[in-house]
Amino acid sequence: MEKATLVFRSKGYDGVTIDDLVTGMGVGRPSLYSIFGDKRTIFMRALRAYAEEKGALAAKALFSPPALRDSLTGFLRHAVEVATEEESAPGCLMVCVAPLVNDAEVRQFAQDVAAAAAAQVERRFRDAISAGELPSDFPASIRASQVMDLGRGLTMRAQMGAPRKVLLKDAEEAADLVLLSRDGTAAPGR
Repeated sequence: MEKATLVFRSKGYDGVTIDDLVTGMGVGRPSLYSIFGDKRTIFMRALRAYAEEKGALAAKALFSPPALRDSLTGFLRHAVEVATEEESAPGCLMVCVAPLVNDAEVRQFAQDVAAAAAAQVERRFRDAISAGELPSDFPASIRASQVMDLGRGLTMRAQMGAPRKVLLKDAEEAADLVLLSRDGTAAPGR
């Protein structure tokens, strides 16, 4: 599935042919169909594997550091690192390819993954509120959506060719921006 993911990331769903998958995955056409299925089935399998792997790494980045700012920075840096992986097309299968596929199941899957990720970020904010890192009136749900939007924006900028070094610096700044209080005062711990 990793090889199929690379093919879909580089050409998008509509741009990929069965011949591309045969070549990219290193299997014969009969084996491709008998083992993996048709193009759509391969895409869904690749998408699920990708979401599981990258989602687990994103959750680790979000929940491992004890300080909230560090966890947000790690989460956003992870988005940049995925979008700028060497030996792969810039961008992300979930952000740059899946939303363009005209298939209800694919779109629903992408929406579900995005909602689950936003819920994790919101949970991290709520944990920070409980720990006294954030005030009780911190808008956790809204800021979780903003973190997700910033991550998608960094990913899209990677796809457009922004350098990894610049995006990683911007991820740092984005964490500070999200943590500003409603009155615009500095982020906790800054």
